[in-house]
Amino acid sequence: MTHFDALETRSADQRAADLATALPEQIARAKTAPGFARLLADIDPAAITDALALATLPVLRKSELSRSQGEHPPFGGFTVKPAHGFAHVFQSPGPIYEPGGTDHDWWRMGRFLHAAGIGQGDIVQNCFGYHLTPAGMIFENGARAVGAAVLPAGTGQTELQVTAAQDIGCTAYAGTPDYLKVILDKAEEMGVTLSFTKAAVGGGALFPSLRKEYADRGISCLQCYATADLGNIAYESAAMEGMIVDEHVIVEIVTPGTGTPVAPGEVGEVVVTSLNPDYPLIRFATGDMSAVMAGASPCGRTNTRIKGWMGRADQTTKIKGMFVRPEQVAALVDKHSEIVKARVIATRVGEMDAMTVQIESPGGDSNAYARSVAEVLKLKGAIEVVAPGSLPKDGLVIEDQRRYD
Repeated sequence: MTHFDALETRSADQRAADLATALPEQIARAKTAPGFARLLADIDPAAITDALALATLPVLRKSELSRSQGEHPPFGGFTVKPAHGFAHVFQSPGPIYEPGGTDHDWWRMGRFLHAAGIGQGDIVQNCFGYHLTPAGMIFENGARAVGAAVLPAGTGQTELQVTAAQDIGCTAYAGTPDYLKVILDKAEEMGVTLSFTKAAVGGGALFPSLRKEYADRGISCLQCYATADLGNIAYESAAMEGMIVDEHVIVEIVTPGTGTPVAPGEVGEVVVTSLNPDYPLIRFATGDMSAVMAGASPCGRTNTRIKGWMGRADQTTKIKGMFVRPEQVAALVDKHSEIVKARVIATRVGEMDAMTVQIESPGGDSNAYARSVAEVLKLKGAIEVVAPGSLPKDGLVIEDQRRYD
């Protein structure tokens, strides 16, 4: 079977029609959770039927989730059932607590593993962590969804990993991109031949040179983009042309520090709405940067593609001893109706910090802009008014040009 299910090859019209049913149901479900009841108090779920309407809702940031969890442990009031109603409770650094389920493909990782060619007859050596954090269970749940057996290896004890992989005959690897090389190199050192032909990786950068090294060793390596909160967000297929958005999330790319969608193809922050009925995260800001790719994947999957991880959206920068945040830049833009966008540039002149604020505007009073900069950013800086469309479309609203080496 080429595809995991029929959802992957839906027409755009069918996907939109399905979303028009699923999204209002999920908004209504979310409103039963105390945390979302507050955020979505004045929202009519029936009116939220597409991504355009979804973009009018507030963004939920991890800082808000963490604060709420501190006040209302463990999940901050953002789940539709209590902690004891879930199969697992996980702790990620922060600490942030996430729920987990053992229902069929609860994190939707099976779709990615299927795309990576993993299924019945495979034994997956799962080298994601099982201690407190959910990555190990996320991939194990996905392996079960595609009918593969699992060696719950976790991390470390590489010699034992090699021995187990050989004795059991593991055919597939799941884990961070670089740890597979550690295992393969150790096996070579031990004079052991392993049976890996497939790898499903995440949680780190898969550099082209590393992918090529695996290919040279007869291992096809594909990557996914997933988080502890949301599960699978997007994944590669054998076409290896971008990452295909999972069928049970809605991905928006927004200007960092705001909830405003960027133009198609521009770089921005990834904001995700999950259709998981147990944990209905609505417009959850990942803090990661990416961009939408035009067209559809050659593999036949028709959902939107993104370019994968392109850095972090939190561009908070200290200038002259003061933090400048993306939210402040957004507030500056909102202060003047004619401003299209703005970009703060941090440099050094001699041994001193300097700040330049580039403002896209058809005109305007640069002195008025300077006063607003001092008021909103709490710093004085040089003002450069540039024509609309002049600033780079790279997702940066704060650019640090200082060098620390």
